[in-house]
Amino acid sequence: MKKLYGNTGGLKATQIRRIENLHHHRIPPESVISNQLAIEICALTREIRRQIGLLVDRSGKLVTVIVGDHQKINIPDTSDYKTPPGRLKGIRCVHTHVREEGLTKDDLTDLSLLHLDLMAAITVTQDGKPGVMHIAHILPQPAKNGDRHRLLAPVPLAEPDSDAGGDADIDCLSLVKAIEDELSLYQGVRRVDTGKERAILVSVSTQPRHRALASMEELAELARSCDIEVIDTVLQSRKKINPRFALGTGKLEELTVHAMQQGASLIIFDQELNPSQIKEITDLIEFKVIDRTQLILDIFAQRAKSRDGKIQVELAQLKYMLPRLATKNTAMSRLTGGIGGRGPGETKLEINRRRVRDKITRLEKSLVNIKKHRGRQKARRTRSNLPVISIIGYTNAGKSTLLNTLTNSEVLAESRLFATLDPSSRRLRFPRDTDVIITDTVGFIKDLPRELKVAFRATLEELESADILLHVIDMDNPAYEAQMESVESILEELGIEDIPVIRVLNKADRLDNAFVAQVVRQTGGIAICARDSKSLHPLIDKMETMVNAIVNNNNILVDRSAGDTDGIPVPFPVTENGNGAAANGYDD
Repeated sequence: MKKLYGNTGGLKATQIRRIENLHHHRIPPESVISNQLAIEICALTREIRRQIGLLVDRSGKLVTVIVGDHQKINIPDTSDYKTPPGRLKGIRCVHTHVREEGLTKDDLTDLSLLHLDLMAAITVTQDGKPGVMHIAHILPQPAKNGDRHRLLAPVPLAEPDSDAGGDADIDCLSLVKAIEDELSLYQGVRRVDTGKERAILVSVSTQPRHRALASMEELAELARSCDIEVIDTVLQSRKKINPRFALGTGKLEELTVHAMQQGASLIIFDQELNPSQIKEITDLIEFKVIDRTQLILDIFAQRAKSRDGKIQVELAQLKYMLPRLATKNTAMSRLTGGIGGRGPGETKLEINRRRVRDKITRLEKSLVNIKKHRGRQKARRTRSNLPVISIIGYTNAGKSTLLNTLTNSEVLAESRLFATLDPSSRRLRFPRDTDVIITDTVGFIKDLPRELKVAFRATLEELESADILLHVIDMDNPAYEAQMESVESILEELGIEDIPVIRVLNKADRLDNAFVAQVVRQTGGIAICARDSKSLHPLIDKMETMVNAIVNNNNILVDRSAGDTDGIPVPFPVTENGNGAAANGYDD
């Protein structure tokens, strides 16, 4: 952090030198400001007609001297001072006011957004002497009237010939410690370090409230899938999204204080934030901020196990990151000399962007090889003359569970979003000795990030070779209709809406029979419980009828060795390769 920051243009060299010499002062740790220092900054303020600000750490050391204008100061980046959950910044701001006025709205906003220990403003009298000092701090818990700050009684500063400190009535360290102790008491067990990120979810929506709430519930499930503890949600309905901050500055200030009081370490927006919004928000507040897209990318990065999956996820992350590759760290803006180059060379930020672009190019070449590999797999399947059935559906609808029950497999199936990322294929035989390949695919989700659609094109293209799609629908989810529409819209985007689809209505065992019958009539689907093999007989009959029609139309020759008689398809015996996929020539 710079020792001198702000509006020094037009000042005399002697005035700048006097301002720089303020750094030689040492403030007693228990004092907000020393009497002598208060006198000097007030005299300077009167002389240059500009506010003078000081950032002071808890040891009493001046971190930065700020020169403002006659109305305000602009506090520089303070990201070097990390703010652990439930703690204050560890620095306070003391500045002068040219006019005799108390703390302004801008002062209180800076106090909240930056988590400062204290904000103090000293009025300057007509003869350039210190008047009174106005002090405010953040409230450890919300006040009944909604106030987020506490304004202390104005403190008269000592006369110039007095030996007393300028704030003899206030013990600064004790006050800050009391605030943090109360924060800890208010948060209680929240301060226990569980190793998890603690997040507040935020939605700024122009949609009807019920849709926004449903989307927030899904965001909460996504957060839990990423092992993030959700401690609160904030929903703001607006006619128009704020182009700079997504939500209003007042709401952002309120959110920041609330997040600090709750001990949050992360703020997650339900809407995708554009690069400028991310920069504006993170420049203003002291929390890590991500959006829905980045959260989904993080989940994919955690779940990708195969080499193909990892390459596709990394490519999606880098493409998302590239336009957002900015930093609050001023070191990133320092110039790096280029050997043999003209001018100052590239900035570190430009170097990082170039490295990301180079990595994207390498990964895209690897993606071409992935597509070729999958093309060879498709060719082997074509030569084997086996129909392909792909299981699709919204994430966490029960696709992997259905595959396990149909094929007696042990594909990972968990009640969490995106439990399955790497596709799995199994070869099985229907009761009437018809053989097929059945594939489990990655789940869909509404507003699937564009970067993921592009990166996972090689995986999603597997659906193009499918003869039948099993669209698994979670009837137990209140938003099942919207989820069904999201999946079908993605199929249209992929250009595969003409492939025959069987709608599979899962979790019928959890619902009333009348409701299930109604959904069956509305959707034309088949109700099942993916865990119960006995409930799958109608689905198996439908699948086998459609497969036999495909076989007869295409004159496909199938292996008709002995089959099963219990009405459940028989999986072919397979061995497992190192990645856990079926090593039978049909694995993904």
